[in-house]
Amino acid sequence: MKIKEDKYMKWFRLIAYTVIFFATIACLFPFLLIISASFTQNEAIIKDGYHFIPTVFSLEGYETVFRFPKQVLNAYGVTVYTTVVGTFIGLFLMTMAGYVLQRKDFKYRNFFSFIIYFTTLFGGGLVPWYILMTKYLKLTDTLTVLIAPGIMTPFLIILMKNFIRSAVPDEVVESAKIDGANDFTIYSRIVLQLSMPGIATVGLFLALHFWNDWFSSSLFINDTTKYQLQYYLYNVINAMSFVAQMGAGTGVSLGSDLPTESTKMAMSIIVTGPILFLYPFVQRYFVKGLTIGAVKG
Repeated sequence: MKIKEDKYMKWFRLIAYTVIFFATIACLFPFLLIISASFTQNEAIIKDGYHFIPTVFSLEGYETVFRFPKQVLNAYGVTVYTTVVGTFIGLFLMTMAGYVLQRKDFKYRNFFSFIIYFTTLFGGGLVPWYILMTKYLKLTDTLTVLIAPGIMTPFLIILMKNFIRSAVPDEVVESAKIDGANDFTIYSRIVLQLSMPGIATVGLFLALHFWNDWFSSSLFINDTTKYQLQYYLYNVINAMSFVAQMGAGTGVSLGSDLPTESTKMAMSIIVTGPILFLYPFVQRYFVKGLTIGAVKG
């Protein structure tokens, strides 16, 4: 039997869908402008500004970025490697830490939780961190220095701990122990399965962190073959801007042949494209309640 909706609920749905529609359009407009500008001739952008449809179609922005394809693909490979490995290791360590810290039979859970929380309020600063990484750990010009600092984030550990506490009922864990399951079995077969929404959320945060990271490369990487994509493209933009400014300062048109604006937009698409395709595969876990019906009676 179909339940008849109240008229106020119909009006609420209509208003809600209208607001969501216009909010979606507002979010899509900037991205559409970037896509259009990346396929627009640089002179047309400077002369006519940005349009949703390219006024003069051109691939010069992408041609400039991929003028040295080996370097771009190498930077892509470094970024993909650090993102995949860093996200996997980070999820593994933070889910284990969250599971241990939320267990009531762990005697020192409050002490270690406070230590982790304390680091969110006070830190040693950039200079001691740099000295630790370069002088004592000897991680300069290694891929490890691009991964290790981001795999254990205090905020994400606390987030995972609270999610596991709410997602995994104590009754399920006790039932597993009665059936003879050890801690690792409970962790792998129960905690991870019931915590998929939280794991997906934390995993997306980690992936975004590693994918968008350029600061680590600027501090610790001198070998150009180990540049992350963000930092490599950042250097390309700086080089183009430097040439244009030198030309403007000397009165010589050094940067007239450099499509600076279209190249910036092409870089934005190249950088953000892969991570945008990742989101739809993770989004379904955000609203999925895996613990519904886990405890009966």
